[in-house]
Amino acid sequence: MEALNAIFTRRSIRKFKKKQVPQDKLRAILKAGMYAPSARNQQPWHFIVVDDPKIKEEVMNAHPYASMLAEAPLAILVCGDTRLEKSPGYWSIDCSAATQNMLLAAHASGLGGVWL
Repeated sequence: MEALNAIFTRRSIRKFKKKQVPQDKLRAILKAGMYAPSARNQQPWHFIVVDDPKIKEEVMNAHPYASMLAEAPLAILVCGDTRLEKSPGYWSIDCSAATQNMLLAAHASGLGGVWL
């Protein structure tokens, strides 16, 4: 998918099919997150892939707007690590850029996703 088309057509998806995400697509999505820009190239993030229903349920219990995880085959938790920051205070912006890259990569791969 062409980059501008991916940007213009991506939507937040909250209903998911009960199909596993192919490993090659998951790796490409994670790689897209790793290629996101970050302040001073600090990359202060960790990506945690969660496909265990019990852990997804714990996330839903902790996050008031995460009920769609019950249907989703997996979740990618984007965690900012302040210990990795070279420029304090930018981790949330950096993690946001990584999240957007992953959402666009998922869309370009024919998958849906939503930012929570």
